[in-house]
Amino acid sequence: MSQFTSISEVARIAEMSDPALRNLHITQSYHELSLVFSKRTGPCANWCTFATWASRQAGQTIRKEDLVKALENNLAAAPSLGQSINDLIESLLKKGARMDKHSIVKLVWETLDPKAAMNRASDAVARGNQKVYAEIGREFARFLETCGNDNAYDDENIGRFCDTLKPGDPPDGQQYLKQAFKGYYEAFFEPDNKKKAELILLANIEIGFHEQTRLQPEIAEGMEAYVTDPKQFKDKLIRVLFPNQSWITSLISMFRRYFNMPTPLDIAAEKFATEARRRIRLFLTARMMELGFPQGVRLHLGKDLKANFPPDLQNLTYPDLIALLKKIDPTPDNLADTGAIDWANLYDRLHFIADLFRCYQETPDLLLEPPFGPSGVPAH
Repeated sequence: MSQFTSISEVARIAEMSDPALRNLHITQSYHELSLVFSKRTGPCANWCTFATWASRQAGQTIRKEDLVKALENNLAAAPSLGQSINDLIESLLKKGARMDKHSIVKLVWETLDPKAAMNRASDAVARGNQKVYAEIGREFARFLETCGNDNAYDDENIGRFCDTLKPGDPPDGQQYLKQAFKGYYEAFFEPDNKKKAELILLANIEIGFHEQTRLQPEIAEGMEAYVTDPKQFKDKLIRVLFPNQSWITSLISMFRRYFNMPTPLDIAAEKFATEARRRIRLFLTARMMELGFPQGVRLHLGKDLKANFPPDLQNLTYPDLIALLKKIDPTPDNLADTGAIDWANLYDRLHFIADLFRCYQETPDLLLEPPFGPSGVPAH
């Protein structure tokens, strides 16, 4: 078998301290594992194939490539924010702020700090990228090392491999990984092309199920990486604009909050911060819910897939595959409603991912095209 990323190399990459550099090597490693794996399954996409392109996309968020400036421009151009910031400025001036409007606007944006939201999203995505690779990348390397050279089905060998995986459902158990690698191993030796395709699809989805369950905290955090809450936002503004506010004024403010008697400034600050949070989430969602494939294919994860099931996967017959899809696919055998309404919702994601895997499993470009071109990992 050709050279592939070793278990020790997976560990070395996973422990890299620079998240951007680590992501580049993770992406390249997935590609190499995918290629070697395909020598046993044939030219079809395995889980590492899809992970290659998902990791490449994650790298754009991790490296924050032009995203901070794009986010700031997006917020500045939003009419709803323009009106609410004017209301906030008027409230601050009426309260006695001793700054001109231009200075207050600058202070409001500094207090909002959209760059911090981008940094939090980047950090969450980087941790998720590392977490999945350290576990699943390692298991692919270990599987290839343990079972990749078998010339005939060896029940004891695959059994020894699977026995080291933890029983139980994710996030703590690895039962889905155990089932997936057994399925891949069976596919190595399956002569019927249709059954082989269904075994590989089932294994891909099982690993996807495990992966997405494990990633739930990081995905939710990345999608919610917006600015501080409205109360904290207002309090920061007040501390800067009114540093000498008397204890009596602070007590009155606390009293009004306690009895739910908001001032015009409270209302204006909450309206602005709430709208800013919404806009930032929409921006991050749009950027994070996009997946780039070879040949310029761009998939928006919130929209229904516009593709076709390949011939071997049009009419499914394998019972375990049908059973799993019944659990996660509310529109079986068609692409209706595949777009994820809320990417932070596990089952919304799984519905999209299952159909994505099914549509693109037999797309050669996914497997063969290097994620960074022929030169490999770019200089960081």
